[in-house]
Amino acid sequence: MKVILLEDVKGSGKKGELINASDGYARNFLLPKKLAMEATPQALNELKQKEAAKERRLALEKQAAMDSAAVIKEKTVKMTGAAGSNGKLFGSITAADVAAEIKKQYGVEVDKKKVSLESDIKSFGTFNAEVKFGHGVTAKIFVLVSE
Repeated sequence: MKVILLEDVKGSGKKGELINASDGYARNFLLPKKLAMEATPQALNELKQKEAAKERRLALEKQAAMDSAAVIKEKTVKMTGAAGSNGKLFGSITAADVAAEIKKQYGVEVDKKKVSLESDIKSFGTFNAEVKFGHGVTAKIFVLVSE
């Protein structure tokens, strides 16, 4: 009997998969526990529509990520910091500071967890950073720290 899984079932498959289960397993276990539903033509059509909608949503999210990456790719984020002793920064510049400055300068919303610096910036100069937007889209930026 062909059934569409409504939940992940260990040993059978993942949610949304169309599987061929034995009649007894389907009628006595999967269907009564609402883990699966019978694969009628209407249910198969709904499954195809859900998969198509999911693919469209993922494509839109990836395109939005690529657009955001194109805006900031290879750009320089200029930041200022207070000078401490010996010409070093008083404190440090973190990924959260860089993310806030990207939003301020370029209008691109970036999560601080998606900005990767080699380490917190503790001196003046130019540093490399990478911003991850998800879906395999990344952008390299430069962080220029001055007084």
